Amino acid sequence: MPPKAPPKESSKLDKIIDEAIRDRERRQNTYREQALKLFPWVCARCGREFSGKKLKELTVHHKDHDHDNNPPDGSNWELLCIYCHDFEHQRLLDEESFSEGTPDRGRDPRSSYKPFANLPELLKKKNT
Repeated sequence: MPPKAPPKESSKLDKIIDEAIRDRERRQNTYREQALKLFPWVCARCGREFSGKKLKELTVHHKDHDHDNNPPDGSNWELLCIYCHDFEHQRLLDEESFSEGTPDRGRDPRSSYKPFANLPELLKKKNT
């Protein structure tokens, strides 16, 4: 078991982490508040409407995935419910992992059998 860091160092690290979290939340609240003023409280994907306590489930999605790109006109934002937002980010991860690194890319097809290659001839025989 590794030795524990002295309390002074861990408290300094905790302060840094807490400050980073507060900064992120402050930044998010700023553009979230702007987006809620600009756009109707509706998920841009599924169309669900939000109000009251449920409004916290409506999130700001950055279309270009750059959280520092926050133009005042909101052109890089869309409001998504938490489910559609998670789906959007998962879709992006899936595209990245399957785009260039697919094992079959550049290889010949595994099977050379083409079941419909003779279809025109078979149809001619059936119709005659």
